[in-house]
Amino acid sequence: MGECPLTFEFLEGFDRIRGEEIDLSLAFKAPGIEEIGIVPSYIFDIVLHGTYEVVGRIDVRIGMNRNLYYGGHIGYSVEEAYRGRGFAAKACRLVRRVAVAHGMRTALITCNPENAASRKTCENIGAVLQDIVDLPPDNDMYREGERRKCVYEWKLED
Repeated sequence: MGECPLTFEFLEGFDRIRGEEIDLSLAFKAPGIEEIGIVPSYIFDIVLHGTYEVVGRIDVRIGMNRNLYYGGHIGYSVEEAYRGRGFAAKACRLVRRVAVAHGMRTALITCNPENAASRKTCENIGAVLQDIVDLPPDNDMYREGERRKCVYEWKLED
Protein backbone atom coordinates (compact mmCIF):
# COMPACT_ATOMS: atom_id res chain seq x y z
CA MET A 1 0.00 0.00 0.00
CA GLY A 2 1.56 3.24 -1.16
CA GLU A 3 1.71 6.50 0.71
CA CYS A 4 -0.59 9.42 -0.02
CA PRO A 5 0.55 11.35 -3.10
CA LEU A 6 2.42 14.60 -2.50
CA THR A 7 0.13 16.53 -4.82
CA PHE A 8 -3.63 16.26 -4.65
CA GLU A 9 -6.53 17.98 -6.34
CA PHE A 10 -10.12 17.73 -5.21
CA LEU A 11 -12.46 16.89 -8.07
CA GLU A 12 -15.54 18.88 -9.00
CA GLY A 13 -18.99 17.42 -9.54
CA PHE A 14 -19.57 15.85 -6.14
CA ASP A 15 -21.58 18.60 -4.45
CA ARG A 16 -24.66 16.39 -4.44
CA ILE A 17 -24.60 12.66 -5.19
CA ARG A 18 -28.15 11.48 -5.77
CA GLY A 19 -29.48 8.11 -4.79
CA GLU A 20 -32.99 6.72 -4.48
CA GLU A 21 -33.74 6.95 -0.75
CA ILE A 22 -30.80 9.12 0.22
CA ASP A 23 -28.45 11.65 -1.32
CA LEU A 24 -25.01 12.77 -0.26
CA SER A 25 -24.57 16.50 0.20
CA LEU A 26 -20.96 17.70 0.31
CA ALA A 27 -20.37 19.30 3.71
CA PHE A 28 -16.70 20.16 3.14
CA LYS A 29 -13.39 19.03 1.70
CA ALA A 30 -10.59 18.50 4.19
CA PRO A 31 -7.05 18.89 2.89
CA GLY A 32 -4.45 16.38 3.97
CA ILE A 33 -1.77 17.16 6.52
CA GLU A 34 1.04 14.89 5.44
CA GLU A 35 3.26 15.66 8.47
CA ILE A 36 0.75 14.06 10.83
CA GLY A 37 -0.54 11.34 8.52
CA ILE A 38 -3.87 12.86 7.51
CA VAL A 39 -4.93 12.32 3.90
CA PRO A 40 -7.37 14.53 1.97
CA SER A 41 -11.03 13.67 2.39
CA TYR A 42 -14.51 14.54 1.25
CA ILE A 43 -17.10 14.78 4.03
CA PHE A 44 -20.76 14.38 3.12
CA ASP A 45 -24.02 14.73 4.99
CA ILE A 46 -26.33 11.81 4.31
CA VAL A 47 -29.70 13.40 3.59
CA LEU A 48 -33.12 12.03 2.74
CA HIS A 49 -33.51 12.03 -1.03
CA GLY A 50 -34.43 15.41 -2.43
CA THR A 51 -34.30 17.14 0.96
CA TYR A 52 -31.80 18.72 3.33
CA GLU A 53 -32.82 16.51 6.26
CA VAL A 54 -29.56 15.12 7.62
CA VAL A 55 -29.71 11.50 8.73
CA GLY A 56 -25.99 10.82 9.03
CA ARG A 57 -22.52 11.52 7.72
CA ILE A 58 -20.00 9.71 5.53
CA ASP A 59 -16.48 10.57 4.52
CA VAL A 60 -14.08 9.13 2.00
CA ARG A 61 -10.34 9.50 2.53
CA ILE A 62 -8.16 9.52 -0.56
CA GLY A 63 -4.72 7.94 -0.47
CA MET A 64 -3.04 5.42 1.77
CA ASN A 65 -0.85 5.49 4.83
CA ARG A 66 -0.42 3.57 8.08
CA ASN A 67 -3.23 5.47 9.81
CA LEU A 68 -5.73 4.47 7.13
CA TYR A 69 -4.98 0.79 7.62
CA TYR A 70 -6.53 1.15 11.07
CA GLY A 71 -9.00 3.99 10.38
CA GLY A 72 -10.17 3.03 6.90
CA HIS A 73 -10.88 4.95 3.72
CA ILE A 74 -14.59 5.24 4.43
CA GLY A 75 -16.19 6.22 7.72
CA TYR A 76 -19.90 6.60 8.35
CA SER A 77 -22.46 7.22 11.04
CA VAL A 78 -26.25 7.26 10.96
CA GLU A 79 -28.44 9.12 13.46
CA GLU A 80 -30.15 6.71 15.84
CA ALA A 81 -33.67 7.54 14.64
CA TYR A 82 -32.70 6.48 11.09
CA ARG A 83 -30.80 3.27 11.82
CA GLY A 84 -31.96 -0.09 10.53
CA ARG A 85 -32.86 1.19 7.05
CA GLY A 86 -29.57 0.37 5.33
CA PHE A 87 -28.64 4.03 4.91
CA ALA A 88 -24.94 3.41 5.72
CA ALA A 89 -24.65 0.78 2.98
CA LYS A 90 -26.52 2.99 0.51
CA ALA A 91 -24.21 5.90 1.38
CA CYS A 92 -21.14 3.69 0.85
CA ARG A 93 -22.39 2.73 -2.59
CA LEU A 94 -22.87 6.41 -3.47
CA VAL A 95 -19.52 7.62 -2.08
CA ARG A 96 -17.80 4.85 -4.01
CA ARG A 97 -18.06 7.12 -7.08
CA VAL A 98 -15.68 9.61 -5.47
CA ALA A 99 -13.08 6.96 -4.63
CA VAL A 100 -13.23 5.46 -8.13
CA ALA A 101 -12.93 8.94 -9.70
CA HIS A 102 -9.65 9.28 -7.78
CA GLY A 103 -8.37 6.00 -9.18
CA MET A 104 -8.94 3.87 -6.10
CA ARG A 105 -9.58 0.20 -6.88
CA THR A 106 -10.13 -0.91 -3.29
CA ALA A 107 -11.11 0.75 -0.05
CA LEU A 108 -10.55 -0.29 3.52
CA ILE A 109 -13.39 0.06 5.99
CA THR A 110 -12.69 -0.58 9.65
CA CYS A 111 -14.91 -0.94 12.69
CA ASN A 112 -14.79 -2.21 16.23
CA PRO A 113 -15.28 -5.99 16.45
CA GLU A 114 -18.35 -5.58 18.69
CA ASN A 115 -20.07 -3.16 16.27
CA ALA A 116 -22.48 -5.64 14.69
CA ALA A 117 -24.32 -2.98 12.66
CA SER A 118 -21.14 -1.70 11.02
CA ARG A 119 -19.94 -5.22 10.33
CA LYS A 120 -23.30 -5.96 8.68
CA THR A 121 -22.95 -2.81 6.56
CA CYS A 122 -19.54 -3.97 5.35
CA GLU A 123 -20.90 -7.40 4.49
CA ASN A 124 -23.96 -5.91 2.74
CA ILE A 125 -21.80 -3.91 0.32
CA GLY A 126 -19.58 -6.91 -0.41
CA ALA A 127 -16.55 -5.92 1.65
CA VAL A 128 -14.53 -8.88 2.89
CA LEU A 129 -13.07 -9.19 6.39
CA GLN A 130 -9.30 -9.31 5.99
CA ASP A 131 -8.26 -9.38 9.64
CA ILE A 132 -9.04 -8.31 13.19
CA VAL A 133 -6.00 -6.37 14.34
CA ASP A 134 -4.70 -4.85 17.54
CA LEU A 135 -4.30 -1.09 17.41
CA PRO A 136 -0.74 0.09 17.99
CA PRO A 137 -0.27 2.18 21.16
CA ASP A 138 0.76 5.25 19.11
CA ASN A 139 -2.60 5.31 17.26
CA ASP A 140 -5.13 8.02 18.19
CA MET A 141 -7.93 5.47 18.53
CA TYR A 142 -5.79 3.45 20.96
CA ARG A 143 -5.22 6.58 23.05
CA GLU A 144 -9.02 7.05 23.09
CA GLY A 145 -9.47 3.58 24.61
CA GLU A 146 -10.07 1.43 21.55
CA ARG A 147 -7.95 -1.71 21.21
CA ARG A 148 -8.98 -3.73 18.14
CA LYS A 149 -10.34 -3.14 14.64
CA CYS A 150 -11.93 -5.32 12.01
CA VAL A 151 -10.32 -4.49 8.67
CA TYR A 152 -12.59 -5.01 5.66
CA GLU A 153 -11.49 -4.65 2.05
CA TRP A 154 -14.03 -3.49 -0.51
CA LYS A 155 -13.27 -3.97 -4.20
CA LEU A 156 -14.56 -0.85 -5.91
CA GLU A 157 -14.25 -1.94 -9.53
CA ASP A 158 -16.76 -4.30 -11.05
